[in-house]
Amino acid sequence: MKFNKLLLVAALAALTQFNTSAQTNAPVAEAAHVNAAIVPVPRTGNITNRQTQVLERAKNAPGDYDLEFIGDSITQGWEGAGKNVWAEYYGKLKAINFGVSGDRTEHVLWRFEQGQLDGIKAKVAIVMIGTNNSNKNKDGSDTYSDLDILEGVTAIVQQIRTRQPDTKVLLLGIFPRAKTFSPQRGRLLEINQALARLEDGKSVFFLDLGSKFIENDGSISKNIMPDALHPNEAGYKIWAAVMAPKLKELLGN
Repeated sequence: MKFNKLLLVAALAALTQFNTSAQTNAPVAEAAHVNAAIVPVPRTGNITNRQTQVLERAKNAPGDYDLEFIGDSITQGWEGAGKNVWAEYYGKLKAINFGVSGDRTEHVLWRFEQGQLDGIKAKVAIVMIGTNNSNKNKDGSDTYSDLDILEGVTAIVQQIRTRQPDTKVLLLGIFPRAKTFSPQRGRLLEINQALARLEDGKSVFFLDLGSKFIENDGSISKNIMPDALHPNEAGYKIWAAVMAPKLKELLGN
């Protein structure tokens, strides 16, 4: 009897050890990836002043437009370094600027949810967004994968098509950045290659101006982009001039 009890104890101990080992070696389920680039969120801090401004701009002046510009600080810059070029190229057109400095794709999607496009009927929407999603965190890691950014820009194009079905989308390749070749610039080139696939020749058109902003050695001249990111007046002149033939085609005049 005592011997049987010892066998029972030993068997229970072995079973416990087996269960513990099985639990330890069991594969741990990875948390489902959530692409933050497609989840609409508002901005915080002082930039909410600009965010509010462009939302009110749409609310206070609904109606028909020739052009609407959608993007981040590079687009907002049409009101700064690019204002003279804007007057030259778009002064006779009805155009509205929805650029907000620092915006990522998810911020643009949030603005859409707040009515950014409601009441606006634009012939052409010029979209250039995604460079801020490509920035690294302080620890050098990436918040967004290339696919995340691609999906974020794609979601914006899809939202415009849904909310403004009669509007043609001119999607611009994300502008090059950094003084010379860099991993970040390489990422943007790869994303642009995939973005080009969104063109359908009917409602969505793709235009990549990147090669116009770099020198023969791959560098970005300070005479065009002083900080190797934001165009100055000369840079905006290049942008407008290269885009002009396509806009003439899409506007039909």
